[in-house]
Amino acid sequence: MMSKIARRRKGGFTLIEIMIVVLIIGILLAIAIPNFMRAREASRAKSCCANLRQVETAKEQWAMDTKAAQGDPVVAANIDPYIKGTSTALACPSGGTYDYTALGTNAACDAGSGTPGTYDYHGLDLP
Repeated sequence: MMSKIARRRKGGFTLIEIMIVVLIIGILLAIAIPNFMRAREASRAKSCCANLRQVETAKEQWAMDTKAAQGDPVVAANIDPYIKGTSTALACPSGGTYDYTALGTNAACDAGSGTPGTYDYHGLDLP
């Protein structure tokens, strides 16, 4: 026959066991969260480069259709019809702004505040 203490202890976890489990979960989160953040920023950079590629292609198509000369200003409304899948100019996923104001210059993105460098489709300057 078991004593009352042995029966009571058999059904649950001790405070130390629970604290160890919480500590292990905390360590795993401390390792995983920075990796998720890096993966998210890398995904945004790739999306930004894809958008820049689309803008650059739209600029080239618009220039061929209108016989525009190198250095002519490019307005977003001019290239909107050439950008597939959207009715307005593309937006940077990192909150930056795209610069594609003249023919003959590469489309670039300032990648928003807090992100170092720029994303350039031709140079593929990714973080």
